Amino acid sequence: MNPVVLSVCIMLVLALMRVNVVVALVFSAIVGGWYSGMSLIDAVSTFESGLGGGATIALSYAMLGTFAVAISRSGVTDLLAQSVIKRFIGHDNQAASTGLKYALIFALLLITMSSQNIIPVHIAFIPILIPPLLGVFAKLKLDRRLVACVLTFGLITPYMVLPIGFGGIFLNNILLKNLHDNGLAGITAAQIPHAMLLPGAGMVFGLLVAVFISYRKPREYTVSEYTAPQAETQPINQKHIIVSIVAIIAALGVQLLSGSMIIGALVGFTVFNLGGVVAWKDTNDVFTKGVHLMAMIGFIMIAAAGFAEVMKATNGVESLVQSLSTSIGDNKPLAAFLMLVVGLLVTMGIGSSFSTIPIIATIYVPLAIAFGFSPMATVALVGTAAALGDAGSPASDSTLGPTSGLNVDGQHEHIWQTVVPTFLHYNLPLIAFGWLAAMTL
Repeated sequence: MNPVVLSVCIMLVLALMRVNVVVALVFSAIVGGWYSGMSLIDAVSTFESGLGGGATIALSYAMLGTFAVAISRSGVTDLLAQSVIKRFIGHDNQAASTGLKYALIFALLLITMSSQNIIPVHIAFIPILIPPLLGVFAKLKLDRRLVACVLTFGLITPYMVLPIGFGGIFLNNILLKNLHDNGLAGITAAQIPHAMLLPGAGMVFGLLVAVFISYRKPREYTVSEYTAPQAETQPINQKHIIVSIVAIIAALGVQLLSGSMIIGALVGFTVFNLGGVVAWKDTNDVFTKGVHLMAMIGFIMIAAAGFAEVMKATNGVESLVQSLSTSIGDNKPLAAFLMLVVGLLVTMGIGSSFSTIPIIATIYVPLAIAFGFSPMATVALVGTAAALGDAGSPASDSTLGPTSGLNVDGQHEHIWQTVVPTFLHYNLPLIAFGWLAAMTL
């Protein structure tokens, strides 16, 4: 068996058995390295050498968590939660509840999408915004698996098709650059989003299935401190709201100019300090809370970087693709399908579509050219193969983020209620629509 396939399978089995994701990543990486011919010491050393690759991501999440805590202190998230609760109170009839349910889903979708392209906090808003809304979810009997699917859709689809914010990083800085570096000519930045529209339609299809078919039925949750919405509200400081708007704009502008989430979040947090939302003497407390908010996700991202380093060292991706290419002859449709499946396996192990592109582009671009795929079809293949697995990976921030907000009262399990639903509703349509894009573009 290929070491990459073996490692990913072990990691997924352990995760499904509810073994901690960090433990599953470490164990499966070492086993995969040992199986490829490395000594145990070399496998461990390779894993440790890759941990530094996740440090930037972990620090970014820590700063975003701090920025998100500062936003919550401004009262913006309270204002949003209170407005939703006020609309719910006194509307207990079925028609009003159904209308509010879909309005709430649509609002969550817009907020999540804006976290990727307009307000650059990524997943840091989820554990702050979602817990106050759990009471509304419970009263509406809204299935949290549906909320997880909505949040994951909003975290992934924007960067696949919109070249703004994180989408600009994914489509232009990473995807386009690696395509050019590996010999794909005749493609421009303006063409990349068009090539990804059809795969993006697969995400929309999965979302519609989740909303109107899979999780349409009501689901009961136990009443707790989080699932008891209160009509009483705290007064909102209008000055703090204005400061928060300025901070968000400053953070977005600096991030776009510098290309760094760390610097953008730092500037936004500084604006909160200068505006009096966060007192200077409280900065240490806010930073500590921000780190605590994102700590587990950061550790998983660091472990995933070590996992990726071991997978690179095994040369398992190259051997897997080469063995597939030699066994399928000139069968172009089968080649497209298998390239997407390999991308799914790689991304599910690494947990980041952004980190997957440099690994697969070096192999996929020459292979796609050899099979006669057009430049646009090659873009769709590589972009979709990288995005595959981001939904449905136990180590992906697109699944970890939703769980961090939905499980504060212990009623939402990461693997079976976030990972499995998002895998089924997004990865399967992505394979189908990505394959269709590769065959028609």
